[in-house]
Amino acid sequence: MSKFNTAQRFALLRKELGFTQTEFGAYLGLSGSSADIERGKTKVPGFVVAKLFEEHQINPSWLFESSEQMRLVNESLSFVPKVITVNSENKENVLLVETKAAAGYPQNILDRSWYEKLPAFDLPLKEFRNASYRGFQVEGESMLPSLNPGDWVLARAVESIHSLRSSKIYVVVLEDSVMVKKIEVKPNSNRLSLISVNPNYESYDIHAFQIQELWEVSSKITFVIEQDQSLQLLNDLKDSMRELKDRLSSNKLKQA
Repeated sequence: MSKFNTAQRFALLRKELGFTQTEFGAYLGLSGSSADIERGKTKVPGFVVAKLFEEHQINPSWLFESSEQMRLVNESLSFVPKVITVNSENKENVLLVETKAAAGYPQNILDRSWYEKLPAFDLPLKEFRNASYRGFQVEGESMLPSLNPGDWVLARAVESIHSLRSSKIYVVVLEDSVMVKKIEVKPNSNRLSLISVNPNYESYDIHAFQIQELWEVSSKITFVIEQDQSLQLLNDLKDSMRELKDRLSSNKLKQA
C-alpha cells in the first residue's frame, strides 16, 4: 500500500502540472481553490476525475490509491505524418524544412498547400525505402557536438511511443515548436523527457499527447568540417620547421 493517500496524490499532481491551489481550482472548475481536497476535507468530484483523465491521462485508480501507475498509456496515440507529398511518379518526396519554415510548421501541419511550397527531392537509395522521411535544419547549439547549428538531418517518421529508443536523436514537432532532442520515456506513463546533448541546456518534460509528429534522425548533412587534432599538430610542426629553416637561411646570408 502506498504511503500517499488521495489528498496527497492530488497535491502532488497539482504541483507536477505547475498550478497554484487557486489556479488548479479554477482550471478544474471548482467553486474555490484545491486546498480543501489537498487537506482531505473534501472528496475529489467525479467531473474532476474525468477532466484529469481526458486531458492528462491520470489513472483514477492511482488517484484513489489502488494503483501505482499514475498515467494510463494511450495505446492509440499516433505520431504519423499528417501530410505527405508525392512526385510525378507517385513516389513520396522528402520535404526540406529549414529553420524559418519550422517556425510555421506546427500551425500549418494540416495545410497541404503549405507543404507544396517546401523544397522536395527523391532519395533513390535503398536505405530510404519503405518509410516516410523528412529533412529538418538544426537551430541553436543544444545538440552540440553531435549536431551543429545549420546542419541538416534526414529523419524517418515514427508511429508510436513504443518505437522510441534512448540512444537515438529525434525531431519533435510539438503544438508550438519544432526541436531536435534525445527522448527518455518515463516508465508506465505518457510523460517524456526531452534531452539536449549539450550539458549547458537542461532537459524538460512533456506529455506524449503534446507531440504532433515524431521523426527519428537517421543521417545528417553538415557544413562544419572538424579538422583532426593529429593533422593540426602535424601542420603546426611543419610550420615551425619551415620557420626555423627560413631563419637558418637568413643567418647564412648575413654571415656571407
